[in-house]
Amino acid sequence: MNNLQQHQNNYLDYCRNQKRLDSKTLKAYRIDLTQFVSCIPVNDIAEITPDILEHYIAGLHETYRPKTVKRKIASVKAFFHYLEYKGHIDRNPFHRLEIKFREPVILPKTIPLHTVEIFLSTIYSCRRDAKTSYQRRNALRDAAVIEMLFATGMRISELCSLKVDDVNLYDRSILIYGKGSKERKIQLGNDDVVHILQEYKDTFLPKMEKCNHFFANQDGNALSDQSVRRMINKYTSLAAIELHITPHMFRHTFATSLLEADVDIRYIQEMLGHSSIHITEIYTHVAMSKQRDILTTKHPRKDFQI
Repeated sequence: MNNLQQHQNNYLDYCRNQKRLDSKTLKAYRIDLTQFVSCIPVNDIAEITPDILEHYIAGLHETYRPKTVKRKIASVKAFFHYLEYKGHIDRNPFHRLEIKFREPVILPKTIPLHTVEIFLSTIYSCRRDAKTSYQRRNALRDAAVIEMLFATGMRISELCSLKVDDVNLYDRSILIYGKGSKERKIQLGNDDVVHILQEYKDTFLPKMEKCNHFFANQDGNALSDQSVRRMINKYTSLAAIELHITPHMFRHTFATSLLEADVDIRYIQEMLGHSSIHITEIYTHVAMSKQRDILTTKHPRKDFQI
């Protein structure tokens, strides 16, 4: 093992044991740093120069989208910050680089509200028409999953990691562990959503207690994000919806709908668990129906008599 690989392993151990980063973040760091170590032409950390870094970054731009490049650069920068902090390098080569590139604004994809209604109606219809108790329980669980996604705007990873005690249906509060292990609470405001979640819990409680996750399959294992994606694809097909729907689109639809209903963007930021208001502001670009309403009813041209 060369000098650079050893430092990489030590850094990942540091991230796991000292910074207590979650498994997904550690996996991303490992992928990014392994790629970096394998691509640069030296094996000693002290031999890495700004020119080598510039060449590596240029190669990333040729292969990946700007958002991915930005993440990979951030992973390597954090690694060098650690090396400098630990005294393994005298000077951080990133200090002599000025990295700027324009990241295109990719608007979040939302689901039209009438499509959400059709989607949910399809799940409830499948439950009513189920031929077996197994199918009926599955449809109940599926309805609870989608209602939770749309009612809270939580990420699919947050939904699948919910523990039994994180969901308090008595006071209608959900404790969510977001990115960076940040906690936030969100309330359930709709009676129908609370009712279906309570019905699901009453039916699945033995399975939930077996795996200590709120959402479980009928074998008593925690529901995976891939299971949720397959379930969404199933009902999209049954409802004859042409739009490709992903779990994250329920989050985008949640945020955009609240913004169009004049909810303060800082409340939306808190509910989504965004660390910065700038992340939440992406939704201001997609609230087109609200914009259309404002320009139709508020613009002074409507009062001209010509």
